[in-house]
Amino acid sequence: MKEIKPFESKVWLASPTMHGDEIKYVQEAYDTNWMSTVGENINEVERLACEKTGSKYAVALASGTSALHLAVRLAGVKPGDKVFCSDMTFAATVNPVMYEGAIPVFIDTEYDTWNMDPVALEKAFELYPEVKVVVVAHLYGTPGKIDEIKAVCDKHNAIIVEDAAESLGATYKGKQTGTFGNYNCISFNGNKIITGSSGGMLLTDSLEAANKARKWSTQSRENAPWYQHEEVGYNYRMSNVIAGVVRGQFPHLEEHIAQKKAIYERYKEGLKGLPVEMNPIDFKNSEPNYWLSCLIIKPEAMGKQVRGEQDFLFEHEKGKSTPQEILKAIADINAEGRPIWKPMHMQPIYRMNPFVTKNGNGRAQTNAYIAGDACDVGMDIFNRGLCLPSDNKMTPEQQDVIIEVIKRCFE
Repeated sequence: MKEIKPFESKVWLASPTMHGDEIKYVQEAYDTNWMSTVGENINEVERLACEKTGSKYAVALASGTSALHLAVRLAGVKPGDKVFCSDMTFAATVNPVMYEGAIPVFIDTEYDTWNMDPVALEKAFELYPEVKVVVVAHLYGTPGKIDEIKAVCDKHNAIIVEDAAESLGATYKGKQTGTFGNYNCISFNGNKIITGSSGGMLLTDSLEAANKARKWSTQSRENAPWYQHEEVGYNYRMSNVIAGVVRGQFPHLEEHIAQKKAIYERYKEGLKGLPVEMNPIDFKNSEPNYWLSCLIIKPEAMGKQVRGEQDFLFEHEKGKSTPQEILKAIADINAEGRPIWKPMHMQPIYRMNPFVTKNGNGRAQTNAYIAGDACDVGMDIFNRGLCLPSDNKMTPEQQDVIIEVIKRCFE
């Protein structure tokens, strides 16, 4: 068997891709001395975000997390309130609920899109009918079952906060994500589909909400000759320098999506014949932005694997593999993969929080598993899935090597 040598330069999971215009706008901020949280770059990225998504108003902020925090505040979340949240997501989706002293209630995932299960959401309202806010994330750039989720929320008069941090440019039935909730958030973090190195955006169709967010994000300063403050504020506004980078990235969004789509399709074709599947896409209703390509090992091909809180063990079996075995093999050739987001209900900080599956309250069922139809779907996907190197600067030749490495894990 031919030896596979490590790449000379690391192949990343997803890293920034610069084009040149970014530095022009950063230089413009420097030359005009608009280096703080006001300036033409900020105005322009807000305009571009509205133009792309179809949202009426955009507020440029320091991060996607700060956008989520202000969205949670705008939704009226108060200390002690229960808030329904996507379970299989990054912690930033959920932490802002905690900032306001509220209690996240986690809604299990469904297999079709790896996003919030509308059936489990309906069960959650049966258990907690008082809940009035639902925080929904779109995992890895793939929209969830938005119509079904929205129908459940409308039935129970609940407000949607849409976390579209990973899905800028993705559409559901022709409509851009980041426009389905009352308050919506996107991210320009360093690994996102376009980046500012940091930064985020609150999107809304409410002028009142946009104005509130702008005020809160600049320390809630009142319109007075001196520094007058009548409510708590935050230092959340985007820098005009960061906005310059985002401004230079926006024209390349569709180009990045096309590159990411090609990566996904090369993996899908190259991994044919293995007992694996790619992260699912509901092509009937949505077009993702293909931010990350992921795979999930079929239940019958799962090898032996044990994960602790911060470590793991696996044992190779012929014809089988495990996420950690594949991730180690990828790392050995100087490429970066990652585990699937560990569900929030499995995180130490949130293990005492309520968790609801499609079968009802899921805490008593977290060890129940039927191959391909787990009661705890998020735990199942986490156990069997991983994120593959998805950097849009990765060459087809490098991707071919990664595919070969994955194949060898099953030999």
